[in-house]
Amino acid sequence: MPFSLEPLLIVELAVLGIGTGFLAGLLGIGGGMLMVPFITLILNHRGVGPDLAVKMAIATSMATIIFTSISSVRAHHKRGAVRWDIVKRLAPGIVGGSLVGSLGVFALLKGTWLAIFFGLFVSFSATQMFLDKKPKPTRQMPGTGGQLAAGGVIGFLSGLVGAGGGFISVPFMTWCNVAIHNAVATSAALGFPIALANVVGYIVSGQSAQNLPPNSFGYIWLPALAVIAVCSFLMAPVGAKLAHRLPVSSLKKVFASILYVLAAYMLYKGFSG
Repeated sequence: MPFSLEPLLIVELAVLGIGTGFLAGLLGIGGGMLMVPFITLILNHRGVGPDLAVKMAIATSMATIIFTSISSVRAHHKRGAVRWDIVKRLAPGIVGGSLVGSLGVFALLKGTWLAIFFGLFVSFSATQMFLDKKPKPTRQMPGTGGQLAAGGVIGFLSGLVGAGGGFISVPFMTWCNVAIHNAVATSAALGFPIALANVVGYIVSGQSAQNLPPNSFGYIWLPALAVIAVCSFLMAPVGAKLAHRLPVSSLKKVFASILYVLAAYMLYKGFSG
């Protein structure tokens, strides 16, 4: 299934990179929620089968988050917003959960099932954020063991949907009375270990995949990774700057609204496939 990196494709990927980079900085979501549906669409239009397209979109999205996370977290760290104490406790579980998801379960599931899972879980996350339920004032982040377990869940689910974990970690942290701006910034920092561990899994599990398009490394589509990563890296600080100017309620509603739209698209792809 040969297709070249024509100018139109470069423009499409660049626009996607700009949008995802901006959202990564603004909402701490790593951009995966936007990238997966659009990379799936781009690959479908170029002759890649639906099942493989979804898997490649998830893996490629996660690979770009490595670069986006670095840019976004630098901007948030300058404002002192990252809760590094939380990062240190969640990260070990995140790495373990990511490897289990991307090395094992991801390769076994059909792309259509992954698309349906993506849509359902993102819809749930959006609803929790949109309802804006107030946590009990006394609720705090769990201890080291609890955060290790939470990290495992975040890493595992992120690996199945190709996202940086913000759709789980931001609601989880705000539920534990972490301020929304700190939750967004901390989620951006967590995106790096999530992405790194999952990418290793996607490369290994994708070595036996059939009918991969040219310039693929495991399930990762390298042309898309290169273009999106550059553009998103440059735009993430812009989103991070805006995040510290918006009120809490606006951030939550923007976050939820975007997730609903993308969840609906992926549910459509899953059920129609």
